[in-house]
Amino acid sequence: MHRSRLHALIIDVPQDAAGSATDFWSAALGAPPRHDADEPEFTNLPEVVPDLVTAIQSVDDAPRYHVDIETDDVRAEVDRLLALGATPVSQWQECHVLRAPSGHLLCVIPVASDPAAFAATARRWD
Repeated sequence: MHRSRLHALIIDVPQDAAGSATDFWSAALGAPPRHDADEPEFTNLPEVVPDLVTAIQSVDDAPRYHVDIETDDVRAEVDRLLALGATPVSQWQECHVLRAPSGHLLCVIPVASDPAAFAATARRWD
């Protein structure tokens, strides 16, 4: 048994457009940008959706959206999603990037939110 939940909506933007994209999305969503020195490729847009991280990620690729699913058992969640038809794309540290059958990217990550919030809202999978 493991648990997982939707953790983040990430707006991926090409590196050379990150500044203007941050300005646009910050104004469009009414959220002042917060930069994280530990992860400079991310700019958080706090409180856009309660209990869901919304962020801009500077990427070396085309613009797109992706979601992060956090879990207390990364291997079990990756296996569950692969069984549903996702395909592996890459892995970076503990983050597994998958492609959904629809073509959308998603990342499976270890629990990154407050443990109490995760415990209260995550779904259980047997």
